[in-house]
Amino acid sequence: MEKPTPLTNEEIAGRLQEISGWQFADDKIFKQFEFKDFIDSLGFVNSLAEFFEGMDHHPDIQIMYSKVKFELQRFDVGGKVTDRDFIVAREIEKRYQERS
Repeated sequence: MEKPTPLTNEEIAGRLQEISGWQFADDKIFKQFEFKDFIDSLGFVNSLAEFFEGMDHHPDIQIMYSKVKFELQRFDVGGKVTDRDFIVAREIEKRYQERS
C-alpha cells in the first residue's frame, strides 16, 4: 500500500463537512460514539479490527464503558491527517449507522 500524503488544514476542513460530528484538533480527526453498554462498545471495536488491519491503519481508541472515541492520524507521515484517515472515518461512521 502506498504511503499516504498529509492533507492541508483547508483540505481537512472541507472533508469534515462530509462526515457528521467528526472534529479536527492536535493534528488528528476524532469522534466519540455512544453504545448501550461495555459489551456493545467492545463488539463494535472488534467488528472493525479486520478492516483497520486491511487498511494498515490502527487508530487510537478509547473505550469508556458505553462510549468509544476514535482518533485518526498517520504516524508514518509525522502524525498528520491523510486521505486514509477519512476513508477509515467514513467506514466507522457507516458501520455505526448500520447498527442503529
